Amino acid sequence: MAFGGFSQDGAGEMAEINVIPLVDIMLVLLVIFIITAPVITHAVKVDLPKASHEVNQLRPETVTLSIDAQGGLYWNNDPVAAERLEIRLARAAAEHSDMELHLRADQETPYERVAWVLTRARSAGVVRIGFITQPEGE
Repeated sequence: MAFGGFSQDGAGEMAEINVIPLVDIMLVLLVIFIITAPVITHAVKVDLPKASHEVNQLRPETVTLSIDAQGGLYWNNDPVAAERLEIRLARAAAEHSDMELHLRADQETPYERVAWVLTRARSAGVVRIGFITQPEGE
């Protein structure tokens, strides 16, 4: 199988490999990789919270707000009307600038209700909000 050579008589075979098709294929693969690599590694950047196994010591300026499965609100285990929640939060935030709100929500509570409470807490001036959970297996 002769490809041709440099001699004039055409008797010799070419001893070199033609690398131009190989380079073309490698360049096409490189372009495909450059285009698809960012799509494959695309991820949402989220700062996940750190969980600790220590019991949180309650300070006097800590308020526990509980939400039951029906959406009822409880301020330190005392029922509170939804209309009065923002007023109580604003008053507590004004009295204690470093007040911390601990939010306990039943697992059956709709997310809409939790978001509503968080919105009211932020508009009342509460800066520190913590979510109380129960460890698995208990």
